[in-house]
Amino acid sequence: MLFGIQAGQTVVLSRIARELDEDILLKKTEERLSRHLLAEGLDRTVQDAVLAHGAGKVQDDDIVSIDPSDIQKPYAQEDGMPLLAKVWDGSKGRVGDNLGYNLCFATATPSMSQRIVPLHMTMWSVKEAGFTSENDRVLEVVRRIARAAERRGIYVYDRGGDGDWLFDFFIAEGLDFIVRLVGNRLLLHWNGERLAENLAGTCEMKYRQNVTFKSHGKEVDVPVDYGSLPVRLPGHPGVELRLVVAKWPRGEKPMMLLTSLNAARSRRRLRQAVEGYLTRWRIEDTIRFVKKTYELEDVRLLSFERLKAMVAIVSAAACFAMSWLGLSDKLSVLAEHVKRVSKRMFGAPDFFFYAIADGIRRLFVRHGRWNGLDGPDDEEEGSCQMELAL
Repeated sequence: MLFGIQAGQTVVLSRIARELDEDILLKKTEERLSRHLLAEGLDRTVQDAVLAHGAGKVQDDDIVSIDPSDIQKPYAQEDGMPLLAKVWDGSKGRVGDNLGYNLCFATATPSMSQRIVPLHMTMWSVKEAGFTSENDRVLEVVRRIARAAERRGIYVYDRGGDGDWLFDFFIAEGLDFIVRLVGNRLLLHWNGERLAENLAGTCEMKYRQNVTFKSHGKEVDVPVDYGSLPVRLPGHPGVELRLVVAKWPRGEKPMMLLTSLNAARSRRRLRQAVEGYLTRWRIEDTIRFVKKTYELEDVRLLSFERLKAMVAIVSAAACFAMSWLGLSDKLSVLAEHVKRVSKRMFGAPDFFFYAIADGIRRLFVRHGRWNGLDGPDDEEEGSCQMELAL
């Protein structure tokens, strides 16, 4: 499955079977793949393997980004695919009429770094048995990552995490966090309870720094003014936190970050909080990469267990392309060769994993076919047959 997904850049079983090119009927290969996707606990086993691979690389100051997403199936029928439900419509800012499944993705990366390590990807439906709420599913993801990484890392969440459900969990588990606030949250300051947006207006911007990031496909370098205030949550008056406020040059609404990095009063620590949140945007590039490269939203399976297993296997394929190729100096050299083989007309893009994935596909398609994990017994020395050791 991993070979076929990489070679075909697809999750459609018939196309995966064609890439395997076995000496049996194509229909039989597809049926076997479909049958094995029902192996009990397959999704959890693959998720644990990917998480174990990534969690060992998470350092104390690495940014662990958590981002709920979805798999949209606008043309699927409720009686055709299992447990389809309405999902969030970002253009409308609410649950719309689009059918699909919920998704949660997590990555780890050093602040403002190009290196990205996929940690976890899971799928669920609000109609499946035992479902309680999206918040509970997200907390389950964070809990699994925190245990595997032994509580290392700084957990970063966008404005959807501005809720007591998440702050209570972070504080109870003793995890460092950076969460962007909506603005209507009550915070305790020296003179009592005040709205976060009102406190942000009184914050002294002591520092300025140029920050480089991508916006609408272009690299932008802008000066950012930032400062912080000591605050506490009404539900946790004994826990010291910091409200970090950052303002952009065009007079837009300031960005408000609530963080447990209580030492975020020095210039270096404040910069860490701001850059840590900006690094979170890389996970959106990662989700887009996985959906586009492996055509995740084109998945067509008639069993919910198969769907969950396929999503887990796709996360393993993404882990191979994005993380495994950079494990050592030798593999880094291999990654450069793979990127060159992709033959990008205008060079590697900023999010260069597209070039890596294209190079892997080109190599797998041009240099032989899948022959099992160990390869054929009678393989001649010097053969171009590629072996993929997993």
